Amino acid sequence: MPAPALPSTPTNPLIPAPVTHPPRDRLVPPARWDPWLLAGALFLAYAALSLGRYRHMASRSWDLGIFEQAIRAYAHLRTPVADLKGPGFDILGDHFSPVTALLAPVYRVFPSPVTLLVAQAALFAVSAVPVTRAAEALLGRRRGLALGVAYGLSWGLQRAVDFDFHEICFAVPLIAYSLESVLAGRWRRALCWALPLVLVKEDLGMTLAAIAVVVAIRARRTSSRTAWYALAVAVLGVAATVVTLTLVIPAFNTTGSYGYWDKVGGSGGGPFDGWDTKLRTLAWLLVPTSGLLALRSPLVLVALPTLGWRFLSSGSSYWGTDWHYSAVLMPVATLALADALTVVRHSPRPRLRSYALHLPTAVVAASLALTTSLPLSALTEPDTYGKPARVKAVERMLARIPDGASVEANIGPISRLTSRCRVFWLGNTRGIAPDFIAVDNNRKWLSDTEAYARQLHPHATYTVEDVTHGYVLMKRETPGGPPGP
Repeated sequence: MPAPALPSTPTNPLIPAPVTHPPRDRLVPPARWDPWLLAGALFLAYAALSLGRYRHMASRSWDLGIFEQAIRAYAHLRTPVADLKGPGFDILGDHFSPVTALLAPVYRVFPSPVTLLVAQAALFAVSAVPVTRAAEALLGRRRGLALGVAYGLSWGLQRAVDFDFHEICFAVPLIAYSLESVLAGRWRRALCWALPLVLVKEDLGMTLAAIAVVVAIRARRTSSRTAWYALAVAVLGVAATVVTLTLVIPAFNTTGSYGYWDKVGGSGGGPFDGWDTKLRTLAWLLVPTSGLLALRSPLVLVALPTLGWRFLSSGSSYWGTDWHYSAVLMPVATLALADALTVVRHSPRPRLRSYALHLPTAVVAASLALTTSLPLSALTEPDTYGKPARVKAVERMLARIPDGASVEANIGPISRLTSRCRVFWLGNTRGIAPDFIAVDNNRKWLSDTEAYARQLHPHATYTVEDVTHGYVLMKRETPGGPPGP
């Protein structure tokens, strides 16, 4: 029988006391307001950034308009049609994101794209609560709060906030709360937080499966029954993805198929194309957010489904660090780091212990330094908070369009019209001659707007109503073709 470990005493100063780790289910942080105060500050910053872009009519995509059309329909208890994708197009036939219906009651009271932007800022900000709370439980107050700040300023979240609105704003807090529960050993709670991911977007069923696999790995030592339950949930997540892609989405799509299959291994590229861009994305994910230490935690497995479909895709826009695609990876990287630090800081290797000791400070310093070149740096510019005179002039011009009118438009005018008009994408009305055509022509891509209108609608006549700051408004003078609503 081995001799018991000798305690460290004044008479035995060279014999270290054995390192003991509290059970995971007892890692509960003391009641503090730190996570919520941080979330409040992040909400103000995210909202200011989003509203600043909106105030300047600087939308980068049509997504804000598409989601507003769908949520506006939910708010009025109608089918979630997004005419920007095509007249009468059911948005569930594009991406399966019924979770956005949760915003319908708020939108009914405040019918504006600003509602979506503020809601997104709140969802991203609240995800900092479980991340900070879990980090403080594992590492202590100061180091945990440092990781929380680093997470809130992470490049993936900043890019997502800067990209108007997207449904993944629901996924980020769900993943964060789920992984917090994993680290605390609350297996059932972890799975319950992850299950709604299947209602956020079709690919996130695989992320649910990955979280369930991590739960099975962590729980197998204490409860084989829980591990088997988790594996069953993993199978459910995979099945949900398959059913959604092959049955649910095609049922809502007029073509009877999933419209993004051609982007997986399509003619635009393959898994080995753009390898330099993909390696840079991996470096951004692992180096500034975790100093590569996240690789020591099984939580990093949760990032594999998202990285997998992105890197296998033929669409080069998925490979890099732009847009919103990396937001769901940020809580994974940060909490994987917190998890790894709990082990590495007790390593017998002095250099590794020193690295772990100073890494939280290095990570938060890196996030602060990088922010000077990331979207939140715009908050230091006074122009961010004002509305330019050109925007006011364009808004006055678009206000001439009556509520309920049908409008064909490109990105610029969309965000000022979708809350009160039926808006089609320019060139995709499928035979409908709308009441108005509103075009952002700042890049001078149209030399003759009326001729372009005749090209789009040969059986209708459009005349220019107003031109201001590169925007052109045209009105249909004579009906032709199928009329607007």
